[in-house]
Amino acid sequence: MYKPVLGIIGGGQLGSMLSQAAKKLDIRTVIYCDDLDAPGQHFADEFIFGRYDDNNKLREFCYKIDLITFEFENIPFETLENLNKEKKVIPYPKINKIVQNRLFEKDFINKCDLRTTKYVYIKNLKDLEASDNYFPALLKTCTLGYDGKGQFRIENSDQISKLNLEFNKEYILEKLVNLKTEISVVLTRYGHQRYSIYDPIENKHEEQILKYSEIPAKIDNSILEKSKDWASILAEELDYIGTMCVEFFVDINDNLYVNEIAPRVHNSGHLTINAYNVSQFENHIRAVCGIEKIELKKICDAKMINLIGNDIHLYKGKKFNDNEFFYDYLKKEVKEKRKMGHITIIKN
Repeated sequence: MYKPVLGIIGGGQLGSMLSQAAKKLDIRTVIYCDDLDAPGQHFADEFIFGRYDDNNKLREFCYKIDLITFEFENIPFETLENLNKEKKVIPYPKINKIVQNRLFEKDFINKCDLRTTKYVYIKNLKDLEASDNYFPALLKTCTLGYDGKGQFRIENSDQISKLNLEFNKEYILEKLVNLKTEISVVLTRYGHQRYSIYDPIENKHEEQILKYSEIPAKIDNSILEKSKDWASILAEELDYIGTMCVEFFVDINDNLYVNEIAPRVHNSGHLTINAYNVSQFENHIRAVCGIEKIELKKICDAKMINLIGNDIHLYKGKKFNDNEFFYDYLKKEVKEKRKMGHITIIKN
């Protein structure tokens, strides 16, 4: 059976785990990354360091591979488009053009007749001051920013003058919902109406960074089914191939809202490595490389804890129980609010 050489753009923990999943399937991987110390180099068969606008390095990368995928969505769209002319990029670059911009993403979700929180485009200070009917709200940059970066919580108009906003950037203002819980649905689309869909995962954040993920989510069955259905609708509309994640809010009245789409494997899905027969990473490799889809089966309940910053020091060298699985991302430098590893605890 023909097995392609897979190029992966990005060498963080997601690129590392994709490489590990590929190795299990005898798929050779080459990681391209702009971080010389990226941990993915410890897991890929080959590692190329280069900027995302270095055409010579990207040409070298293309020469060594058969197709391309990526671990994060904020790669310049032009880079992905140019690469796609040389070797097929999966998921398709056009998808990133939508999800790289929070305004485009919200508009797309609403065009699919799915609910989001109320939102408005903010071009300048005057727009923001005129949008006080949205408060309390989150003001977010339309592009870039993750794990709480580029986000400002605004309770009332009095706070606006205290914010250090740069209006050479575009913003979106999102009205806060009366939150009951947050969930995510990770799924892998193999083609038209061909899916592996994981059960919704319940998530808890600290300082806007994911801290805990757990299955089963404590939600009504109607929310469970609706969230999986909505995630499938979005994947189908995007004509997505591979693993993606849809994040949702559930309010106190059990209304469901789409928060955002991640066109890649997702942090909340790390527990699938231990809780399912096929992880989100293996499913992604299978889908993008055209390998047979295996029926998805849940093995056990699980809880994942992200190890942020200095948390990692508490777990290195620790003795673990049989139901505890520790993952060190092998990042060279410990930084505040940086994801350094995780631990998954399974429940039989």
